[in-house]
Parts: sequence; C-alpha cells; structure tokens
Amino acid sequence: MSVVVFGGRSEIGLAIGRRLSGEASAVVLAQREPLDAALPGAHVVAFDADDVASHRGVVADIEQRFGPIGTAILAFGILGDQELAERDEGEVARILHTDFVAQASLLTVLADVMRPRGTGQIVAFSSVAGVRVRRPNYVYGSAKAGLDGFASGLADALHGSGVDLVVARPGFVIGRMTRGMKPAPFSTTPDQVASAVVDRLRSGGGGVLWIPWQLRVMFSVAPFVPRAIWRRMPR
Repeated sequence: MSVVVFGGRSEIGLAIGRRLSGEASAVVLAQREPLDAALPGAHVVAFDADDVASHRGVVADIEQRFGPIGTAILAFGILGDQELAERDEGEVARILHTDFVAQASLLTVLADVMRPRGTGQIVAFSSVAGVRVRRPNYVYGSAKAGLDGFASGLADALHGSGVDLVVARPGFVIGRMTRGMKPAPFSTTPDQVASAVVDRLRSGGGGVLWIPWQLRVMFSVAPFVPRAIWRRMPR
C-alpha cells in the first residue's frame, strides 16, 4: 500500500515519508506547487488543501494511480498572522479554513475510503496550542483546538474498524514554519517529530501522541491555571 503525504513540501511530512519509503509500494507527495518531488523516488500529485470540494477526487485519483492508501499523513497547515487576524476577519477565516475545515474534510474522506477495507493509518497534526488556547496565538490555537476535538472524536468512531488515527500533539517545532520565533520549552525538530510518529505507526494503534512526552505532564495542569495568569502566557 502507498504512503501519501498531504502537504508534500512539509518538513515533518517529508521526514515521515523518508522513514516509511522502504515499507510502501509508493510514496506520494500531494502538494499545491507543481514542483519536482522533494523526496527521491516519490511521486507528486496536485493537491490544494483549501479546495475541499476536490478532496474526494484527489484521493480517488491517487488510489487509481498508485494503489490503496495505507498511510495518510495530513501535514499541511499555516500559522497565519495573529496581529493581522485581530483586525481582519478575512485572515481569521483563512487560518480556520486551512487548519480546521480543510483538515476535517480530508479526514472524513480518508476515513470513509479506508473503513470498508478494514485497514489503514491516518496521522492528523494537532498541537499543544489547542489544548488550552493562549492570547498570543488564539486564532491558530482555536483552529487546532477544533481539529483536536474533531480528530479525537473520529478516532473513537473508527475504533474497532481496523483504521487507526493518530492525533499528534507536538509542541514548538523549530523549522521553516517558525523561523525567527523564539523556541519554547521542550521544543523539537521536524526529524524528532517524524521519529515519534513513525514509532507509533510501526507499533500500531491510534490515539493521542504528545511530542515530546513531557508536554503531557506540563499541560495536565494547564486547565487549572487562573485565567489572569494564563492570559499573560507567551506563545
């Protein structure tokens, strides 16, 4: 079966695809830009995450050309501009559409396609930013909170079907997307996130995956922090 990275230019997605390439019949990078594959030996297909009406057709085309999707990695997303979003509703809608609506759409299509086969793995990238939304990035955080809830519920709905959905919750990832930003405690790299995800995929089973695991302990107390203190928390 094939491994498909939706968001084929993503550093994390490419790192996962690289690790799984020897275990798949094909590695497919689904991406907006019609560029050569950033991963040797991979195939590239056109994919616009924001065009939700095209999602089912893209998945069908991939399966027709490269065989059934065994593992799907949803690696697309944007941080957006928080400062702009606080005065521009269009920027709010853009962030929420890409980071929640488009994700939920594709997750639904993939689950619907995989469920009748009784096998498959899906990885959705939530974030600790969605566990309890913080003032400095509340638009992005709220999108991730919505995605986390949707993906967690879908994972429960898929329980017993043979399809596993991993809800990855990384903390601050030092990479292209966060260039110029000050790293937070327990920061990771795309390679570290990819290693954790691949370990979970190989061990089988879905559920929530904190990256690194220490964040689970840190955020277990987040709901109890007084609001007056929480609103001053950094990104």
